[in-house]
Amino acid sequence: MSHLLEVQGLTTAFTSDYGESVSVDHIHFHVDAGEVVCIVGESGCGKSVTSLSIMGLLRRGGAVIDGSVLFDGKNLLAMPEKELDKLRGDQITMIFQDPLTSLNPVFTVGNQITESIRTHMHLPKEEAVKRAESLLQKVGMPDPKGTMKKFPHTLSGGMRQRVMIAMALSCNPRLLIADEPTTALDVTIQAQIMELLGGLQKETGMSMILITHDIGLVANMADRVLVMYAGQIIEEAPVKELFENPCHPYTRALLDTVPTIKDGAERELFAIPGIVPESYDDIRGCRFADRCRYRRGACDNPQEDYVFGPCHRAKCIVMKEGGIPVHEHG
Repeated sequence: MSHLLEVQGLTTAFTSDYGESVSVDHIHFHVDAGEVVCIVGESGCGKSVTSLSIMGLLRRGGAVIDGSVLFDGKNLLAMPEKELDKLRGDQITMIFQDPLTSLNPVFTVGNQITESIRTHMHLPKEEAVKRAESLLQKVGMPDPKGTMKKFPHTLSGGMRQRVMIAMALSCNPRLLIADEPTTALDVTIQAQIMELLGGLQKETGMSMILITHDIGLVANMADRVLVMYAGQIIEEAPVKELFENPCHPYTRALLDTVPTIKDGAERELFAIPGIVPESYDDIRGCRFADRCRYRRGACDNPQEDYVFGPCHRAKCIVMKEGGIPVHEHG
């Protein structure tokens, strides 16, 4: 079966006065029709750069230097800009981290939503306005008609994010990329936005890539999880398998930082020592090794994708050789 999206060997680098620095290093994954894939990892691991590389929206100095991104069998990286523009906002859409900087401050909400609808769906203005109001109602805006006339800065963070979701869904996309859609929102609004996204995904049947640094958010959303660290995908597994049998020390560490309702009073929250390396071009072996308590000599060698089960892979030779007890956490 062919995949809706297939990323093969994607490598992205940024060039500055100090030379070229690789941010995403030969990653590969796929997304099937109707599937939700979550990419998790700390800030600075390359998650957002991956999404921007797929969309062709890298900032100045950034470029994909290797690999391919196949959408419905067509390589997005080889498409002319005009052809890519026909897909972006139509079949592939994206929700960005900060809706305030993503929305144009000089145009009303209505202008910005209807522009996408008229461009891609070729509807007359009156029908585009009706569709925009219907979308705002669907994402839970209390006054869709009134919201259409407002400017982004007059809305709260949660309302702006709902506007972004309405824009992303305006043309019935086949793939939605949500890049940390709950950043800077309070816990209550965060839960509402995630519930909204989950409900809309099930209702429309679209595929979704959810990018987050909070692994606790993915349990009820994902079909599969990709764990990213220092520009590499270091573990991939179905969501239930990942939570029950994490096979990379970094994945285990992420899970151990999340409090649960089953925790006793004696449990201390775990903190991962150290930080994500800013540059990893010179790291030959496992990129998590300097923060990992299971480090062995073999960790200094290049790590492969070792298979731990159906659709489950991880870059950890120590775990593959049985050097870490399966049940051990914390």
